[in-house]
Amino acid sequence: MSNKKPQNTSKQAGNGLNTTDMNRRQFLRRLGFGAGSAMAMMALEPFTVLAKGERPAEGAAEGRMTYRVQHGTGEQISLLGFGMMRLPNDQERVNELVDYAIAHGVNYFDTAPMYMGGHSEVLMGNALSRHPREKYYMATKMSNLNQRLWDLEEAKKMYYQSFQRLKTDHIDYYLLHSIGGGGVEGLKGRFLDNGLLDFLLEERKAGRIRHLGFSYHGDVSAFDWLLDHNDDYHWDFVQIQMNYLDWRHASLQKGGWKQDADAEYLYNKLQKLDIQCVIMEPLRGGALARMQRELSDQLKTMRPNDSPARWAFRWVGSYTNVLTALSGMNSMEQLKENVETFSPLDPCTESENVLLEKLADEMAGLPLIPCTTCSYCMPCPFGVNIPRNFATYNEALNEHILPLPDGDAAKREANRQQFADMLSKAVPEKSAWASACQDCEVCLAKCPQQIRIPNQMARIVETLREFKR
Repeated sequence: MSNKKPQNTSKQAGNGLNTTDMNRRQFLRRLGFGAGSAMAMMALEPFTVLAKGERPAEGAAEGRMTYRVQHGTGEQISLLGFGMMRLPNDQERVNELVDYAIAHGVNYFDTAPMYMGGHSEVLMGNALSRHPREKYYMATKMSNLNQRLWDLEEAKKMYYQSFQRLKTDHIDYYLLHSIGGGGVEGLKGRFLDNGLLDFLLEERKAGRIRHLGFSYHGDVSAFDWLLDHNDDYHWDFVQIQMNYLDWRHASLQKGGWKQDADAEYLYNKLQKLDIQCVIMEPLRGGALARMQRELSDQLKTMRPNDSPARWAFRWVGSYTNVLTALSGMNSMEQLKENVETFSPLDPCTESENVLLEKLADEMAGLPLIPCTTCSYCMPCPFGVNIPRNFATYNEALNEHILPLPDGDAAKREANRQQFADMLSKAVPEKSAWASACQDCEVCLAKCPQQIRIPNQMARIVETLREFKR
C-alpha cells in the first residue's frame, strides 16, 4: 500500500517502557506491581478499568461509569456505548436520552448513514452538537452496501454527508460497514479496487478520521484478510458481534446458511493483534433479555435482583480487550438500567461464567430464528414486516406456545390461536404477515446474520396454515 499510517496501536517495542505502546495494566506490571497494586492505583484515577474476573477496586465510587483506555491515544471511552440504530424519531426525546447519557458518563455514540434512512445521523448530530465537542466521541460508517455506492465519487458523497448531518469537522471512529457479505471479492469491490480504502486512510492521516476500523458479519474470509494485512492498514479497532451465546454457538447452522465464525475466534484473533473490540449485539437483538423463564430463573438463583440484560452486559464488559459495548437504547428506562450496570462494572465471576456457558448450550438447542431486529432487510418490496414476524415467532417459542404440540388437537389449535393473536398485536396489518412473502430474495443480501429469510417466513406460514381468521 502506498498510503500507510505510522503504527499507533498498542505494541510492545523492544524492552522499553513506552506507555503509549501498552495498556495501563501492562505498564504497571512492567514496573513490578501485581494485580492488587494495579487495581489500587486505578482506584485513585477518575476512571475504572477492570480485568476479567476482577472485582471493583476498593474505594471505586458507586455510580461512576467504567472507562477503557484507547490504545495509543489514552482516550477514556465509556464501556457503555450508545448505539443509535433504533432511536425514537423524535428530536426532543433523543435530546433527553443523550443529555442523560452524557451527564452519567457515556461518551461513545454510534450511528450509520443507513440507520433510520439517514435520520439517525441527523438526530444524533443535532443532540450532540448541543454539548462541548470534547464531551463525546462519534462513530459512523461507510455504508456502501448498495453496489451503486461502490463508485468512489458516490461513496465520497456519503462520507461528506455524514459530516454535515453530524455537525462536526472530524469523526472519532469511522468504520467500513459490515464487511463479510460477498467474502473477499465483495470486500475488494466495495473498498479496495475502487480506491475507497486508500481515500479513508488519507482522511485518517489528515485527522478528519481519528480512528479507522471495520465492522464484521458473515463470511470470515474478509475478516481474516483485513487482519492478515494489518501491517498495511493498522486498524485502530474492529466492531464484532459478541455475546455469551455467539461466543461458541454463532457458527451453528441457521436458517439454511452458515455463520462462519464464533465470537470466541473473532475476539481472540483481535486480542493477539492488540486491536481493541467494539461490541455490537451484546443482547443478540434483545433475545438474551427475553429468554425462556426457566432459563432466566437460573440466573435469579445467583443474582435475584439482576435482569437477564444486566447479566449479558456484565459478561461482555468482563473482557478486557473490549473498548465499548453498544446498546441500542430507545427509552429512558433502558438507558438508566444500562448506565447503572456499568457504573461501575461488576465483572462476572468464574461460577457465573460457568452458568452462562450452560445456558448458552441450552439456548443453542432452541429453533429460534437468529434475527437481531436490525431492520437492514427492510423495506420489503411486498410489505412484509420481517423483523416483527421473526420477533413474534421467537417470543412464542420462548413462551412454549410453539412448536405446536403433537397428539392433542385441542391444545394444538389453542396454541395456534394464541400465536395468531400475538402476531395480530405485533403486526396489525395482515398484509405485513409472513404470508405476503413472495420469495423474491431481495432481503437475502441485506441480512448481516445471513438468515435465509424466505425459508423462515415459510415456517411461520406453515404454523398458521390451518388457522382461519
